[in-house]
Amino acid sequence: MTGAVKRPRLEDVAAAVGVSTASVSLVLRGVAGPSAETRERVLEAAARLGYRADRSASLLARRRTHVLGVPVLLRDAFRTELAEEVQLAADARGYTVALSGITRTHDEQRVVDTLLDLRCEAVLLLAPGLSPAQLAVLGERVPTVVIGRRLPPDGFDVVRVADADGIGQAVDHLVGLGHRAIVHVDGGRAEMARERREGFTAAMSRHGLEPRIVPGGDSEGAGARSARVLLDAGLPTAVVAANDRSALGLLDVFVRAGVRVPGDVSVVGYDDAELSRLAHVRLTTVSQDAPEQARIAVDAVLERLDGDRTDVVERVLRPRLVVRGTTGAVQA
Repeated sequence: MTGAVKRPRLEDVAAAVGVSTASVSLVLRGVAGPSAETRERVLEAAARLGYRADRSASLLARRRTHVLGVPVLLRDAFRTELAEEVQLAADARGYTVALSGITRTHDEQRVVDTLLDLRCEAVLLLAPGLSPAQLAVLGERVPTVVIGRRLPPDGFDVVRVADADGIGQAVDHLVGLGHRAIVHVDGGRAEMARERREGFTAAMSRHGLEPRIVPGGDSEGAGARSARVLLDAGLPTAVVAANDRSALGLLDVFVRAGVRVPGDVSVVGYDDAELSRLAHVRLTTVSQDAPEQARIAVDAVLERLDGDRTDVVERVLRPRLVVRGTTGAVQA
């Protein structure tokens, strides 16, 4: 008769790393003390061994704070807007949100650790850059929701939009306006880039068109550099940028070069960030419905904190193309 599989213990993680159980406990609880190298080794060993903390015991062991932690990249307009929507959704449910900025000197892991030091009961991560293993370990420490990144839920919940569908809507719109020479300025190494790039390729192929992709990024500067590449190589009739910040960089360079938008080239962004709605920008873009993503994410966290849900869930929303002033029919 085969015996039950032995569940990995705290001592097993400590033995694998060669540190004390106290150090392992500090790392897994997000308490300051162990070095960055020790933290990394402990998290890697915990993920490799499949260590799972007893979350119900840890919740009982600490007093409730009703505070949710949200790391936020302040220079990203959409993520800042999404953080605000999370706070509004939490306020409506009687919870407080602690925001902490990701900067050049405070990376995402350090910010998460700081929020847990402040006794946040859960964390909501906005398009996080942490590895799946790190996210899985974090999800065993506290209820965790990943917002805006395509990942299989593994100890954490996922709320996102179908990015490939959103890019497909943008391509369909441009083809309907008569465009055939359409370029995608991708998101570089950003987490959202791969699915949006794949969505562009699939949509172009569906219309029998040759996909052309220019390397980009997730900033205005990256979009500006891509615009200069397009000016040197010969402009297409339309560009689909992987995000609004990149699209704004494209628009700036095009306007300075005397390129008419949408007369000479149409431009589509992605995110529907607040800047895209300004009267002098009026960017055609894909909306991710930040308020709805935030509401669903907060509900998912509270189902764990205040309810009895223990399974992981993934909610995928359909994005929506918002047509404004930067797209038009191909000029004869």
